[in-house]
Amino acid sequence: MRGQSLPTLPSFTGGLVAALGVIGGKWKPVILTELHRHPFRFGELRRAIPGVSEKVLSQQLREMELDGVVHRDECSRTLPRSVRYSLTELGLALHESLRPLAAWGEQHEQRAPRAGR
Repeated sequence: MRGQSLPTLPSFTGGLVAALGVIGGKWKPVILTELHRHPFRFGELRRAIPGVSEKVLSQQLREMELDGVVHRDECSRTLPRSVRYSLTELGLALHESLRPLAAWGEQHEQRAPRAGR
């Protein structure tokens, strides 16, 4: 084997880093799941996710909007001004890609030492 190079396997690192960058954080997968159900106004979304603070929700929504997975729609015709959040096509695709990961987590929840933390 000396002098021969081993075949290289495809690297998933770049794609995983990109995906985890978009969904990284405690609340982003939860936000993604809730917005998959239907569009929400900010207050509705906050009530749908117990335990998230207004500051963190706002920050994570802003990051998800910058990443192109969440659409922020301002309705200036109503007073007070209403903002509705929904998933973009990219967000819908990301949500679908998380289904196998969620299934894996449910299947291995008892055996994975840090599951549910």
